[in-house]
Amino acid sequence: MKITSFDEYLKKHKKWEKELTILRTLILETQMEESIKWGAPTYSINKKNVVGLGAFKNHIGLWFFNGALLEDKNNVLINAQEGKTVAMRQWRFTSMDEIDKKLILNYLKEAISNQQEGKEVISARSNNLIIPIELEQAFEENNKLKLAFGEFTPYKKKEFAEYLLEAKRDSTRLKRLEKIIPMILKREGLNDKYRK
Repeated sequence: MKITSFDEYLKKHKKWEKELTILRTLILETQMEESIKWGAPTYSINKKNVVGLGAFKNHIGLWFFNGALLEDKNNVLINAQEGKTVAMRQWRFTSMDEIDKKLILNYLKEAISNQQEGKEVISARSNNLIIPIELEQAFEENNKLKLAFGEFTPYKKKEFAEYLLEAKRDSTRLKRLEKIIPMILKREGLNDKYRK
């Protein structure tokens, strides 16, 4: 089922309903606009992604698209894929007790300010592997997928990542993700059939 609203996302992640609702309420206190991208709630300013919400088996998280620019004085942000993800940072929560509304609002305001000032992390795509958020989320939900992906050569990993990144529409990205997951699990490269 394609998720098209926050309510549909909540239905899929009932375990985290209270936490997701509180985080969403905090985000909507800002001037960010809500949309659903890559099957998850995403919040933007002037059509530029600032933060996303993600729910997983053992935690929920805020994904800051340019999180590497945040001061992070409280050391709450992690790079979900060290060495692969350059800009994005995640703030994970495993219970309601960990949600400090004032602190979260401070991080949101800083992220918004950075976006409004045009600050962003620039990476040399030719040198760095940029893992799309939907693939990172798939790794979070399926460790076998993450391990299988890790076995590919850097070139083949980049082919998968760019295949997703080149899709301009969210629906196209999701279709492409559905296509490549079985290939990754079977250890088949995206273009292996053309190399034989």
